[in-house]
Amino acid sequence: MFAALTGRSGHGFALRAQPLRLPRVSSIWQVARGLKMSYRGSDLRHRVEQLNGRLDETYASSDGPTSDHAETATEYYDICSHLMIYGWGESLHFAPLSPQESLEDSKLRHQRLMIDKLDLREGMSVIDVGCGIGAPMRTVVREAGVTVTGINSSEVQLARARELTAQAGLSDMIDYVETSFMDMGTIEDGSYDRAYAIESTCHAPDKVGAFTEIARVLKPGALLWGQEMCLTDTFDADNTNHQEIKRELMRGIALKKIATFAEVNQALESAGFEVIEGIDRGTAEYGSTTPWYQPMEARSGTARNTPRGTPLSRRLAIGAARFVETLRILPRGTAEVAKLLDRTANAYVAGGKTGIFTPLYCFVARKRP
Repeated sequence: MFAALTGRSGHGFALRAQPLRLPRVSSIWQVARGLKMSYRGSDLRHRVEQLNGRLDETYASSDGPTSDHAETATEYYDICSHLMIYGWGESLHFAPLSPQESLEDSKLRHQRLMIDKLDLREGMSVIDVGCGIGAPMRTVVREAGVTVTGINSSEVQLARARELTAQAGLSDMIDYVETSFMDMGTIEDGSYDRAYAIESTCHAPDKVGAFTEIARVLKPGALLWGQEMCLTDTFDADNTNHQEIKRELMRGIALKKIATFAEVNQALESAGFEVIEGIDRGTAEYGSTTPWYQPMEARSGTARNTPRGTPLSRRLAIGAARFVETLRILPRGTAEVAKLLDRTANAYVAGGKTGIFTPLYCFVARKRP
């Protein structure tokens, strides 16, 4: 996701000098506790079977779903979030990688770039569109001294976000609205100074509609940072291999479609934004000196990256989950969730290696007066 950033000038936030560190990745015991709390009273194995069946039916072709698909996407994150956190960390997004950094440090560097690009200043009100479990929000609050509202339709993710925010002592600076970002009707027009959407609006059933709703809750002249999963100019619609990879990506990430850079920009313009900057930060030119998908492919390439996402680690995790399920430490069905995420990781790697896909199209846009 994010280009190199070694420092910040002009704002003087007191917490800026803290070392580059994000919260530690959840332990297996935290995962077990989270899974049991989230799935209490439900049959996880049956839910995963239903989700896989729905995904297979929905993505029978590379054209993707013809319906809204919001319910499927929410169920996907409700089921998968805890294992995603275990494998990728609390910041559930991609970042430009460097051999000198851990994966977590690269993500924090990217979040700091976003803070600079948004020109955040103490006292501003900010909306996080699709906040996940809130790791970027906590960074933004600590480093910029702003208040943040997190928007999320996943009850499971919001529960974890509230818990982690309370542990960080930031509950008085962050609040949440459980709703779809397609309809934030409880929020008044022109409420926020800034907005950001990290790998969230790629799930929008209607991108113009999503950006229009974001524009509605922003003040005139306010800035929006976005990070989109996109098809690159390398994608060839007549190439059957490209189409199959695209289908696997949509299935694995529960996307309605995958937009091109131009389609994202056009949607922003149609929604009332002026696009100031649009960059694929997954390229070496813009800071990703190690391929963004490398942590899911091999242990080499980033000197300090966690190995939990590698193919061998994923296979071992699936086997371990099956065993631990028999001990009733993990809910039955956990291994099937791990298999689903393993398939998604393979799709990411295929999309990255062929060059047809990037999760790092980052833009800055300004709401027109």
